[in-house]
Amino acid sequence: MEPLTWTGALAPLTTILFTAFAALIILFVLRTVAGLFLAPAPPTAQADGTLVDARGPLEMIDTAMFFALLAVIGTLALFILGGIAFDTDGGIIGGIMRRLMPVWIALALTLGLSYAFKRRLGLYGKLFDSTIGVIGFALVMFWIFCAIFVSFDLIATYDPLGQSGAMKNELPGTPYTRMIGDVADGAYGYYLLGGDNLGRDVFSRMIAGSSVVVQIAPLATLFAFMVGITLGLPAAYQGGKLDTVLTFIANLILAFPVILLFYLLVTPEIVATGIPTYMAAVMFLFPIAFLTILLNARYHTRPTLRLILLTAVIGGLGWLYLSLISEPFGVFRILPNALDLFDVPGGILIVFVAVVFVNAPTVFRIVRGIALDIKTRDYVAAAQTRGEGKWYIMLWEILPNARGPLIVDFCLRVGYTTILLGTLGFFGLGLPPESPDWGSTINDGRKLLAIYPHPALAPALALLSLVLGLNLLADGLREESLRD
Repeated sequence: MEPLTWTGALAPLTTILFTAFAALIILFVLRTVAGLFLAPAPPTAQADGTLVDARGPLEMIDTAMFFALLAVIGTLALFILGGIAFDTDGGIIGGIMRRLMPVWIALALTLGLSYAFKRRLGLYGKLFDSTIGVIGFALVMFWIFCAIFVSFDLIATYDPLGQSGAMKNELPGTPYTRMIGDVADGAYGYYLLGGDNLGRDVFSRMIAGSSVVVQIAPLATLFAFMVGITLGLPAAYQGGKLDTVLTFIANLILAFPVILLFYLLVTPEIVATGIPTYMAAVMFLFPIAFLTILLNARYHTRPTLRLILLTAVIGGLGWLYLSLISEPFGVFRILPNALDLFDVPGGILIVFVAVVFVNAPTVFRIVRGIALDIKTRDYVAAAQTRGEGKWYIMLWEILPNARGPLIVDFCLRVGYTTILLGTLGFFGLGLPPESPDWGSTINDGRKLLAIYPHPALAPALALLSLVLGLNLLADGLREESLRD
């Protein structure tokens, strides 16, 4: 078997893509420069008095940019379809596109159904009126689907931890058979993105790294928001000594540089003291408290339904909570093995706790600032006049009206957390050394970066694309929430 080229039978599409992309860049620069000297053409009036948009130079450039963008998107779609059809006959790109076929199908279905029912989906549906938001959403969902399907062994070509001495630092497209003889039945024939310094498949590690990020970043950020909301709302609404004490603690934590605080929490010396485990035992109580107070405030006038809901929430989440903090050989030995639902690896738990602890004070201050403004609104005064309880007003009057900024900040904060996870992995902190997370993979690849850039370049581009997608998604949500 010969090494694969990048495009193989898809080579003619490369010229079209580069031409369309170059035209898009040139038109964008031309539009920027022209916008400094020219004004948009004013609408012209017809005989019946109606106004019609005129087409001046700027409008013509905008139209040309739109068609150039369509050409870029269309060519990329052809790369995907051609890769699925040709597989490795379409080169490295074809092989990658074929391996990602489940992701493309899931992404196409998600976008198609979202577009079809966007008028019924609230703020999520309005997101699809924003081009930037759709691009960001597509990038984020791409990696989420990668993380899902890699768990079912539908994408990765080899074990991300498996090593082959014959494939060390091999270039992208190297055939596995060339080095060690025949491939076993069912095995993939190529290292699509080459091998790293230990002979591990870079493509498989890049895809598996998405699973690590998707497991930690969104869920840890969600926990941080529950902590921040549970403490920030009463601090703003109640005020007084409670506000003073909680704000002081938040400012005290925020006084430490974020990276330094992360390092302190995940260093082996701090982990050996058991402090992160005790912190987890406290922080994981907040989701239970948040949902309990939320349901109790909403259904306090319907005691039978409230009792059923609270029993289910406290019982179910309590079992999950005990499973999270119960470790067979750790600090807490609460549940017997038969009742312990899962065991979280120590490295992931420590990083999870560090993310929640670092992000919660910032969320607290954001929630507090928004609530201080909203609590002066008329509908809050009306709820007070009706005799509603304090928690009902905070959770069912103030919080829903703060959802726009909080959703935007959530997306941005997941992006920040992704970068922090990459930073920790790069410095070998928190996660196990053999972990396929992107930070660790970049760190492994940087040692021979000048000679073999591919082991570090692939995870770096993956990290860049996910964070870019989260930022674009946040921009789209901000744009639509302002229109709401």
